[in-house]
Amino acid sequence: MLKEKGLLGNIGVQVVIAMCVGTLVGAMMGQSASLFAPLGSIFIHLIKMLVIPLVAVAIISGAAGLGSSHSAGKVGFATLGFFGFTSAVAVALALFMGEMFEPGMGVDLTGVEGLFSNVYADKGDLPSFWATVLGMIPTNVFQSLNEANILQILVFCLFFGIALSKLEKERRDPLINGVNAIVDAMVWMINVVMKIAPLGVFGLMADAVGTFGFSALMVVFKLFVVYVGAILVYGFVFYPLMIKAFSKTSPMKFLSAMKKPQAVALSTASSMATLPVTMETCEDELGVKNSTAAFVLPLGATINMSGNAIYYGLVAIFFAQMFNIDLGMSAYIAIIVTSTLGAVGQAGVPGPSFLVVAVLLAAGIPIEGLPLLFALDRIFDMIRTALNITGDAACAVIIDDMVSKEADKVSEEVQNA
Repeated sequence: MLKEKGLLGNIGVQVVIAMCVGTLVGAMMGQSASLFAPLGSIFIHLIKMLVIPLVAVAIISGAAGLGSSHSAGKVGFATLGFFGFTSAVAVALALFMGEMFEPGMGVDLTGVEGLFSNVYADKGDLPSFWATVLGMIPTNVFQSLNEANILQILVFCLFFGIALSKLEKERRDPLINGVNAIVDAMVWMINVVMKIAPLGVFGLMADAVGTFGFSALMVVFKLFVVYVGAILVYGFVFYPLMIKAFSKTSPMKFLSAMKKPQAVALSTASSMATLPVTMETCEDELGVKNSTAAFVLPLGATINMSGNAIYYGLVAIFFAQMFNIDLGMSAYIAIIVTSTLGAVGQAGVPGPSFLVVAVLLAAGIPIEGLPLLFALDRIFDMIRTALNITGDAACAVIIDDMVSKEADKVSEEVQNA
């Protein structure tokens, strides 16, 4: 019956099943489940092979499409404003839930004191404003492509796409059509790679659960529970409310469509690796125009990290409570500002997040206990990535609705003129 309804042929269903089976196999086999790791590595490598060129041509296509419209400037400012606002709200939610549920109170540190270390003290420096700005401007765009420096690629491709939109129509259209053809070809390649996604997801989950297990969660179990709670509130309450308030899309339709990219995000722990799936979902299931999706989603995969912001805020509260440190208003402000800036600067790839060091140092919180979290960072990362890409999609839906309204307004003005 399932086959007749086509459920088993749905890649999203296959990915969810693969996650469950991989988790079960990892829990049963333990460390030996690492023998399935190459399956996940092959999948991730294929995705990485395609993501950088896809991001480059998609941004050029999106910027060229928006650059010729009357709302280009508004789209850019609205997108950045959305990302900054939602990251700040995410930190505030983390602080509120941290103070309400007190995950760091009464933590039993017996047997784990040996993990404490100051080795991460030199990893907490955030670059200055001007260093950040200069770091975004490529001096050699081919080197940026070679090194996969996403921010530099974004800056150049945005600039280039807008420049294309300013050319005369007869010179502009063939170039933009060519770029769009490349985007379509890249999407075809992504669709082919996604056919092995269930195998890759199985390998990733079996390896992650088998390597780290769930026993290590006991020391920070309450933090993990509060963290998951904050993620669920933000992903299933805050973002749907934003969708309902600022777009015509149904929140239920949005949440239903996001199941597939969320499953991929959970398994890969990478916003960039999930980007092709997020773009496909937004365009095919949520009706977002290609020009909007191609602009907002690659940008969001790079700088929109609300899940990371929640993590930074909760970890700060956790260690402050664990070490019996009373935080004043200045410390809270430092946590919000540093977490928001740190979330924006966090790359959309999996790996230990040392930016939490900057957050702790800014609030005067000891960092010795950080090694307690680093072994579990993959699990935390998987969950926060699912929220990050949900925020990217929410932004795309809202911005696309804004662009449509702007276009309708311009069309109405032209008709009335």
